[in-house]
Amino acid sequence: MMPVAVPLSELEARRDELLARLGRVGDFRRGSVSESFRRCGKPNCACAKPGHPGHGPQVMWTRAGAGGKTVGRVLKASEAVKVRGEVEAYHGFRKIVDEIVAVNEEICEARPVAAAAAVGPPGGGGVDGLAGSDGEKGGSGSGSGRSSRRRSRPRPTG
Repeated sequence: MMPVAVPLSELEARRDELLARLGRVGDFRRGSVSESFRRCGKPNCACAKPGHPGHGPQVMWTRAGAGGKTVGRVLKASEAVKVRGEVEAYHGFRKIVDEIVAVNEEICEARPVAAAAAVGPPGGGGVDGLAGSDGEKGGSGSGSGRSSRRRSRPRPTG
């Protein structure tokens, strides 16, 4: 059986609804929140007894930082609920973005070729409208007009 094609107007309405939802997400942050218990290592402490969970919980927020390094911060009990909610909001944000991408792909497939050429990409093409009118980077009049050239190391004299 062939899949039923959804009309373009319905796909565009779905995208508009998703974009509106995206605008209502509010505060969010990426990462995860975890709790851990630890033993202090003192032999006479209650945490050293069998069955004792240890000291804690210690609540930590971790996320990927610059260069792919994991960055973490210990949270105060008063911060933990707030940060957990913001991390959950981030997951909601990502889900909406994924849905927008899927609907946009359906729109691109459903839009006729002639209509798509007439509409053109939003913003004049390219990333952030950086492409020139001919679709090439830089456009006319940008830069010195010289192409870069690979240079070799100077040869030793002697």
